Amino acid sequence: MSPLSESEIRASFVNCSKGEAKRLNVPRSLAEQPWEDLDFLGWRDPQSRVRGYVVAQVDGSPYGIVLRATDGSAGVPRKNLCALCLTPHGAGGVVLMVAPRSGKAGQNGDSVGTYICADLQCSLYVRGKRISDQGRLPESLPLEQQVERLTTNLEAFLRRVRG
Repeated sequence: MSPLSESEIRASFVNCSKGEAKRLNVPRSLAEQPWEDLDFLGWRDPQSRVRGYVVAQVDGSPYGIVLRATDGSAGVPRKNLCALCLTPHGAGGVVLMVAPRSGKAGQNGDSVGTYICADLQCSLYVRGKRISDQGRLPESLPLEQQVERLTTNLEAFLRRVRG
């Protein structure tokens, strides 16, 4: 992923108002992000345990979405698998993240969700730069195809948000 500036990140959000995008907490350490290892920039809001953000490059442009983590206590299994990167995690390592749809559908309360690594660091799990408490599943695919699977899964979720 190409490095992004704070203004590029704020301008990329498609499922919130411009005012909300202006007020959201962008990571302060953008210069220190491992951009060459990222397929998307994902982070949780340090001021709210339920808010998260994802910015990916889609067709060469940044595309950002606001996410809301559901309460993990409501029937989520102790062990779970991220739907994007297929990394297994123990309790609390995967959460259901819900994103309002963009446009009128989202304004009317329509949303979509998927189970994602709670820390939104899927790119680093796929590359083995971060290890979950459950380790990694045995893979027969080379790294390049694992990364492609991650980006395909992410793009499918982003298309659902876009509607």
